[in-house]
Amino acid sequence: MSADARAAVMTGYLEPFEVGVIRMREPGPGQVLVRTAAAPFCSTDWMGWKAMRRTIPPVVLGHTAVGTVEAVGTGVTHLNAGDRVLVAGTPQCGECFYCGIGRPDQCDLLMGGAPNPVVADLPDGREVRAAGLVGAYSERMLVLGVQTHRLPDDLPFESACLLGCGISSALGAIENIAHVKPGQSVAIVGLGHIGLWAVQGARLAEAGEIIAIDGHPGRRGLAASMGATRLVDPTALDPIEAVRALTGGRGADVVIEAAGPEIAQRQAVLMSRRAGTVVLMGVQHATSEVILPQGLLTTTGREIHGCQNGRITPDVDFPRWIGYLQRGALDPTPFVTRDYRIDEADEALRRSMALDDVTGVFTEF
Repeated sequence: MSADARAAVMTGYLEPFEVGVIRMREPGPGQVLVRTAAAPFCSTDWMGWKAMRRTIPPVVLGHTAVGTVEAVGTGVTHLNAGDRVLVAGTPQCGECFYCGIGRPDQCDLLMGGAPNPVVADLPDGREVRAAGLVGAYSERMLVLGVQTHRLPDDLPFESACLLGCGISSALGAIENIAHVKPGQSVAIVGLGHIGLWAVQGARLAEAGEIIAIDGHPGRRGLAASMGATRLVDPTALDPIEAVRALTGGRGADVVIEAAGPEIAQRQAVLMSRRAGTVVLMGVQHATSEVILPQGLLTTTGREIHGCQNGRITPDVDFPRWIGYLQRGALDPTPFVTRDYRIDEADEALRRSMALDDVTGVFTEF
C-alpha cells in the first residue's frame, strides 16, 4: 500500500521546513510502514539543517520515533499491523560483519556509507529521503523491520519515544562501554538530553560522585534533581582542575562527554584519571578534529571510546531499558519540555538551538 503523510521536509540548508503532504513509497521486502505517534527533536537534526552532518535535501529529519504498524513488506515476520513499536535509528541486520562480531552499533545498514534511503515523493516528483534510516518528522515512516521493535501496551508513547536516542546513547555509554561500578566517580560533560540521561544512568549504577558540567544554570539544576552530587560551571572555572579537585587530585574514574565541541572532548580526556575510561559522544561537525597530547594517549593507560548510540545491541538492550521505564527506575518527566505539531517544526528547531527545550516531541501530524 502507498499512503500520503504530512511531513516537515528539509528542502534546503538554513531554510524553513516545507510542511505538507508527501506520498510514501510502498513497503518493500523487509520494510515496515509505521504511523508516527511521537518523535523527539534532537540537536543532531538542527546540525543537519545547518549542513554540519552531510545530510542531503530533500530529506525528512528525525532518527527515532514510536508509532503503530500499518503494513509490513514480505519477509517481516515479527510484526503485524496494529503493533505498537519503537523505530530505532540503529538497525541490527544480523548478517553484516559487524553484527557478526557482536557490534550491531556499527551495522552496515547504517554505517556502511550508503545514502539515506528514498521513502517518499514530493508533489512535484522530487524524491524524499529519510535521515538516519528513519525520517521521523512525518505522519508516516517507511523503515526497516530490523530497526523496529515491539513496545508493551502499558508504556506511554511520549516516554517510549525517548528510548531510541537519549536513553540508548546515555545508558549504553554507562552500562555497555564504561561499565560504571558502584562507588566510582563519573564526570558528565554537557547536560543536554543525553548528558542528563547519563546522570540518571550513573545514579542507577550507584556511582559515588556524579559531577555534572555545563555552562547552562538550568541544566545544572536539572542534573542536581536527577542525582548529580557535584555541579561545575565551566564558564566560571577550569573544569579539568575542578574535577581533579573533587577526585583527590587524580581525575574522574569515568568521563562521559555529551557536549560536542572539540574543546569539550579534549577537556573530557584531560579530566579523567590515569587508567580511567572516557566515552566520547558529541560531534560538533563532520570534519571536526580533536588534538590530544601524545604522551597521555600512549603512556597513561586511559581507555578512550567512541559511542555510536550507546554501542547498542538492540534486541538485548531495549528490553532492559524498557523495564527501567516501566518500574520507574528512569524518570522521563523532566525531559519532554514541550509537545509540537508538525507545522511547528521551525519553532522546535529554534527552541532546540536556543537550549529552551531539553527534548521537544512531535505528537500531532
